Amino acid sequence: MSEERAPLVQMINISKSFGHVRALRNVDFTVGRQEVVGLLGDNGAGKSTLIKILTGLYPPDSGEIYFEGRRILFSSPREARALGIETVYQDLALVELMNISRNFFLGRKPTKRIGFVDLLDVKKMDKVAEQVLSEIGIQIRSPREEVSILSGGERQSISIGRAMHFGMKLLILDEPTSSLSIKEARKVLNYVTEAKRRGLSVIFITHNIYHVYPVADRFTILSHGVKVGDFDKREVSPEEIAELIVGSVAA
Repeated sequence: MSEERAPLVQMINISKSFGHVRALRNVDFTVGRQEVVGLLGDNGAGKSTLIKILTGLYPPDSGEIYFEGRRILFSSPREARALGIETVYQDLALVELMNISRNFFLGRKPTKRIGFVDLLDVKKMDKVAEQVLSEIGIQIRSPREEVSILSGGERQSISIGRAMHFGMKLLILDEPTSSLSIKEARKVLNYVTEAKRRGLSVIFITHNIYHVYPVADRFTILSHGVKVGDFDKREVSPEEIAELIVGSVAA
C-alpha cells in the first residue's frame, strides 16, 4: 500500500507487560486520515498504555507501528511531536503559575535576537496564542492571565488549542471530558469537530461512550488488554457499545 493511501496510524499485534501484568495482548489499532476514533474501555483496559506506546513513552514488547505507511518506533514523545502527533493527557501538562501564552508555547518558546542575546519574544507569544485560540473558537480574557485562575473547562480548552495548533496530523485526547460540566464538555466536542474539519485525525480516549459518540466515526473497544472489536458508528447505537463495554468487563 502506498504512503498516500495507507491509514494515518496502524498498530499491529501490540503486546506489553509490566512484570507479571499483561497490559496489552496482540492488539491491532487503526486510525484513518481525517477520522475521529473513540478508544473505549473501562479503567485498566489498556487504552492509555496503547497510546503511550504509540507516542514513544513506552516501547512495545512486540508488534509493529506504522505512521503514514512508514514503520516507526518513537523513543520519546518529542519524536512523535516532530511528526505532527500531539497528546492532551488528563493532567493537561499545564504550569499553573505561568500565564496562558507561556503555557501555549511550553517547550517551544520563540525568541528574538537583540545584539548577541536571544530573548523571549513575549509579544509574539501573546499575539499568536490569542489569535490561534480565537480562530478555533476559544475566547480568553487575556493571554497574560495565569492558568491557576482558569476553570477546568478553560484549562482543557488551552491544552486542546495548543495541541491542535502544533499537532497538524494527529490529536490524542485522554479522557478530555471526564471532569467537565455538560456545557464545557460540549465545547470540547466542538473542538474535536473543528480539528477534523481542519484535516486532523483524532483519538478520543474515554470509558464513557456518551462522551464521544456525537463526534466519533468509529469505535475501538479494549478490555483487560485485549481488543473486543472495531465498530463503525453507522452500525451501532451508543447503548449497544455501552453494553459491550460492560459485558467485556464482567466477562
